[in-house]
Amino acid sequence: MKIFISLFITAFMLTSSTNNVEWYTDFSEAKSIAKHEKKNIMMYFTGSDWCGPCKMLKADLFDTDEFRELSKDYVLVKVDIPRRVDIISPEQLKKNKELLSDYNSQKVFPKIVFLNSRGKKIDEIEGYNSLRDPRNYFKMIKKHQ
Repeated sequence: MKIFISLFITAFMLTSSTNNVEWYTDFSEAKSIAKHEKKNIMMYFTGSDWCGPCKMLKADLFDTDEFRELSKDYVLVKVDIPRRVDIISPEQLKKNKELLSDYNSQKVFPKIVFLNSRGKKIDEIEGYNSLRDPRNYFKMIKKHQ
């Protein structure tokens, strides 16, 4: 019994301390939720296993408490285009490539596209450099709350 309680407490602590931001991978589901909740959509294009600037942006923006708070005003969609085939399913990669074609035809990484609840593009911000200054991203996120 003591082991069970210890495991439960450890699991609770790990869960509460991790990034509790919910990212959707199904765009149709995200649009439905956005429409129901009257929220804009924030679509993030990343190459999670190969894009250095994407990894920096994750640490400097997405893993922060400030982003966790701001993200409550959005429905978040993550569009990952990894090089490794074991990161996402072939079906998900196909869907992600369709979104890439529709919303990021220049294939810029990282890129955030802001959409209204119907999926219409309203703004975007792209790129990230070694200065590691996410202020422009935060400004854009606040602009479309």
